[in-house]
Amino acid sequence: MSSPASPPPVRRVRRPDWPEGREVVLVGTAHISPDSLRLVRETIEREEPDGVCIELDEGRYQALMDPHAIERLDLRQVVRERRLLPLIASVALGAWQTRMGLRLGVEPGAEMREAAVAAKERDIPVHLVDRDVRTTMLRIWRRTGFFQKVRLLSGGLEAGGADELDESDLRELLSTDVVSRLVAELGEALPTLKEVLIDERDTWMGEAVKALPAGRLVVVVGAGHLDGVERNLLAPTSTPTGAFAEIPPRGRGARAVGVAVPVVILGLLAWTWATRGAAAASEGAVFWILINAIPAGLGAAVALAHPLTILAALVSAPFTSLTPVMGAGYVTAFVQAWLRPPRVFELRALKTDALVPGRWFRNRALKVALALLFPTIGSAIGTFVGGSRLLSGAL
Repeated sequence: MSSPASPPPVRRVRRPDWPEGREVVLVGTAHISPDSLRLVRETIEREEPDGVCIELDEGRYQALMDPHAIERLDLRQVVRERRLLPLIASVALGAWQTRMGLRLGVEPGAEMREAAVAAKERDIPVHLVDRDVRTTMLRIWRRTGFFQKVRLLSGGLEAGGADELDESDLRELLSTDVVSRLVAELGEALPTLKEVLIDERDTWMGEAVKALPAGRLVVVVGAGHLDGVERNLLAPTSTPTGAFAEIPPRGRGARAVGVAVPVVILGLLAWTWATRGAAAASEGAVFWILINAIPAGLGAAVALAHPLTILAALVSAPFTSLTPVMGAGYVTAFVQAWLRPPRVFELRALKTDALVPGRWFRNRALKVALALLFPTIGSAIGTFVGGSRLLSGAL
């Protein structure tokens, strides 16, 4: 991918029904390309628009404009509010961009910050037109089936180990034909991911731009969104976006399993008591406690968690397995975050440390994530094995 290619495109969008002076200048960028920084600033300086729109939500904008924002992150509050999984997903999705940015000397998202800075220098209003990233992550997770999740995670790991691109590769990737082909291939391989990550946000951003007051606007988006946003802007009718802000409930299967597990386990113990006596039921209950506690505790130990976190896994897993409200992983993550809160430099290095498996166990923030994931996996294994054993003993 080293052949020359055209720079990221700039497209002018006008419609006959728009008032005089209304124009949208779409700028497609790569989030890790030095050329994109120059293109964004030059376009804003040349166009002198009435407003600059950028592909960010409020949270990402504040984090980008305030490099020290992550240092103030209270991970215990994140765990308490059950926002750790979206945070992990966000870090994972940003890790590849960080890796590429380090190679090319550009911080991921720097072109969005450059757009905001260039606009503020000229007293031009800045408009944030993207959907909240937490909503996007949760919509992906809730709408993606189990096998698609596995495929998505394995694809991410494969991409993380792929050969790194240089600036000439990026220029070729940003050519319109290549971007369109890549988006189409994503739709074929992972249709739900493409729908939520690309299509819905294309519509969301396009409608947000159309809702702004008349005038000339420069709209800075990733190159993969150019076609979709332009298509939405040219559409004669508006598309409601209220549904795109909703977080889907857990699937019926997941809800059914969450309710069924405690009912089945307690029912099997009651049946064993009635048919085989109290001793057999007590033996089954002890087995259930041990088969849940030990794998969860081992998971916390594998994460190199604090000894009290391991103890919390051992104690909580047998009981959290019987409730759909909270899993053992969230208990252990909260205990780990409370006992070993991440230090400022670890939060600052979160994305770069996420790229190096050896650092996962040294960075306290990443260790909290491991203290969530490994005990959760261990508890799930224990629940399956324990339920199977109780079922076979009751029959």
